[in-house]
Amino acid sequence: MKEIKTTEAIGHILCHDLTQIIKGVAKGPRFRKGHVVMAEDIPVLLSMGKEHLFVWENDGSILHEDEAAAILKELAQGRGMTASEPKEGKIELTAAYDGVLEIDIDRLNALNDLDDITIATLPPHMPVTAGMKLAGMRVIPLTIAREKMEEAKRVAEGRPLLELHPYRPLKVGVVTTGSEVFKGLIKDTFTPVIEAKLKKFHLKVDEHRLSDDSTDCTLKEVNSLLELGMDMILCTGGMSVDPDDRTPAAIKATGAQVVTYGAPVLPGAMFMLAYLTKGEKRVPILGLPGCVMYCPATIFDIVLPRLVAGIEITRRDIRRLGAGGLCRNCKVCHYPNCGFGK
Repeated sequence: MKEIKTTEAIGHILCHDLTQIIKGVAKGPRFRKGHVVMAEDIPVLLSMGKEHLFVWENDGSILHEDEAAAILKELAQGRGMTASEPKEGKIELTAAYDGVLEIDIDRLNALNDLDDITIATLPPHMPVTAGMKLAGMRVIPLTIAREKMEEAKRVAEGRPLLELHPYRPLKVGVVTTGSEVFKGLIKDTFTPVIEAKLKKFHLKVDEHRLSDDSTDCTLKEVNSLLELGMDMILCTGGMSVDPDDRTPAAIKATGAQVVTYGAPVLPGAMFMLAYLTKGEKRVPILGLPGCVMYCPATIFDIVLPRLVAGIEITRRDIRRLGAGGLCRNCKVCHYPNCGFGK
């Protein structure tokens, strides 16, 4: 700490709060500890009777909290996000467009393991809308050793911790299985549910096919949708272990690479995901169990945003859904603003 003339204080950091008293109007801190003195502050300070100020004396080895927050911002900020100006030592990141937030959890945890560093984010894989807050970061003390921030840079490995994947325009095909729908005995009530879920991502059902319960018929309809250039195919029904539920066999028969048949998620345990490579495209083919038709939130709601954003889902991704994979069946569904799928 050193004392300097107020007129020479531009760019210096105050070491303590400065109170301003205006009779009958206000009394309280006008400038807070840690404030960086700006040119426009000088007349105000002089009017407060402050001819001299006590400011932080920096030899280059120490960073102010705002400077440290700016470094954390550089380590965290990836594409699709805007950053706020530092405020009380904190910087926030906001979504620039709708999409899915991806986070490198291992590196985030490694940074938060460092003393005096905090980066808080939304959960990974979170579907977000433009303007939504994604993360906030700051250091705990008013000042921090420059070397500690250099260590943070090393831990971050030169790559952003966060990335916002935008939603893509996709052509979606649906195959509704079940002889009762195929023969017109009952109305198809599954496809309208799918249409409503796709609409949230500005998508629609571009092609729709009906299939009886046979493997061959379902396979034929899936292949017809592939030939029409669908970017994603959803097969509804026929996903249980009953002998006449043959949708999984039809999906396998396309030659697609099966990621999983089954998921540690309730509702949605009988879910199937496969990818078929067709030219330069990787087309996801999903087998959706009946719960998708009548439950507000299921495995389909967890994976759909990622698929629309072009994030390939692995077997490990599905198998790690167990913790948080139990829906509480709340009377009023608040998904995705809950712990389901997180």
